[in-house]
Amino acid sequence: MFKALLLEEAGKKTLAGLQRLNENQLTTGDVLIKVDYSTLNYKDALAITGKGKIVRQWPMVPGIDYAGTVLASDHPDHRIGDEVILTGWGVGEQYWGGLAEKASAKGDWLIPLPAGMSAKRAMAIGTAGFTAMLSLMALEHAGVKPEQGPVLVTGATGGVGSVAIRLLARAGFEVHAATGRPQHGDWLRELGASAIVDRAELDKEPAALESQHWAGAIDSVGGRTLARILSQTKMDGAVAACGLAGGVALNTTVMPFILRGVQLLGINSVYMPKEKRIEAWQRLQDSLPLDFEDQAQVFTLEQTIEAAQDMLTGKLKGRVVIQP
Repeated sequence: MFKALLLEEAGKKTLAGLQRLNENQLTTGDVLIKVDYSTLNYKDALAITGKGKIVRQWPMVPGIDYAGTVLASDHPDHRIGDEVILTGWGVGEQYWGGLAEKASAKGDWLIPLPAGMSAKRAMAIGTAGFTAMLSLMALEHAGVKPEQGPVLVTGATGGVGSVAIRLLARAGFEVHAATGRPQHGDWLRELGASAIVDRAELDKEPAALESQHWAGAIDSVGGRTLARILSQTKMDGAVAACGLAGGVALNTTVMPFILRGVQLLGINSVYMPKEKRIEAWQRLQDSLPLDFEDQAQVFTLEQTIEAAQDMLTGKLKGRVVIQP
């Protein structure tokens, strides 16, 4: 038996609670894992509170990522005692996830923990940090360079945004952080932001083209904010879109694309091939401070439901780690 956070559907409501489950109920894949750490992501918070249509199969153990130790394996790439990371692949949505003491996964979904990285550090980074690194790599591939001007990060106090600021600053970029929480301005500057942008200034109906401000951007908001960023992006700039906290609709024009050569880069961290995952995780290990995991907030499984509610009401900032 093992402890897990289980989501059940009652009518149109989501009921979340801690339960004792049987290992035989873990039927997802060919590798059994002891979960050492997981995280609480925005998507997890939506699933736990029932405020987002995240869960596709009921009942569900949420948690879209985890790091742990292999307990049993029928996969040739993984042996008992190996330390592994899982992010994406529909885990926590379609397949039981990591907010539990044990998990089961397909071996092809797992990558080895990079040398020198602890499970806690991996989950302090988590899907959010992984997405931030993929966004940076996409901007680099699109040709965005530090000398071209500032890069904007939206949702700056969130998981993706806070890690993106660190990564961009470490890579030599001038980072402007957009947030609706001015009280966190000093903390964002400590992360590496050189300027704070009022979120409300971006959440306005954009003109087809506006003054050129950004060499690039990492946007986790979407909606009208993304449309406005595109209209303000410089010639041959690029915007990495990796979230939809502000909505899924994108009402824009072709003008930024055909008159300024702006590139809109979609970031899909869920089904990224293993080789690129390994590259991104190694860069994260090399790029983030050695004490990065010490700056994350750590909660137990018992505290996760309340933490999910706090995340959606803006009471939490940065990365949230869950220790089963």
